[in-house]
Amino acid sequence: MFTGIVRDRGRVTSAVGNGGGVRLRIEAAETAASANLGDSIAVAGCCLTVTAVDNGALEFDAVPETLARSNLGRLGPGSEVNLEPALRAGDPLGGHFVQGHVDGLGRVLRLDPEGDGARLRLELPAGLLRYCIEKGSLTVDGVALTVAAVRDDGVEAALVPFTLEHTTLSSLEPGTEVNVEVDLLAKYAERLSSS
Repeated sequence: MFTGIVRDRGRVTSAVGNGGGVRLRIEAAETAASANLGDSIAVAGCCLTVTAVDNGALEFDAVPETLARSNLGRLGPGSEVNLEPALRAGDPLGGHFVQGHVDGLGRVLRLDPEGDGARLRLELPAGLLRYCIEKGSLTVDGVALTVAAVRDDGVEAALVPFTLEHTTLSSLEPGTEVNVEVDLLAKYAERLSSS
């Protein structure tokens, strides 16, 4: 489990095809310093297992299912990613309940300055949009956000200066596809109400 509070940013140094999946090598000295083989780390919001730790870098295997639902297959050398190690007993729950199970892709429509922060507008498929409510939670590329407005085609979120400084969201451009995880509780509520 994760919170969507990004702890580090990493830089992809290689992305190599691996039997339909991709092996990612990511430089991230801070995260690598405390990582062990088998640890779960959210990479751009996708829960991946550490397969190697070496000299300030981490390796992960992204399988075809992960690539089909996320933007990880589009990463290449130089790509920056948000990183969050899995919660450990006693860690504070400062963000949202995040599983690291990406539900699908959203598309950036706009990122406009707003005061000291910014306003992010995303287009979402109807299958994801139905789980969004104003002031509800949404995870974008591993970053826990609060939905500021729901529109017919997507959502808006207000990004605070800290988020812009410490995550990859400040570099989003129109047309960029982002990993989206909708609220876990909304999915359970729908499932239980349809039973």
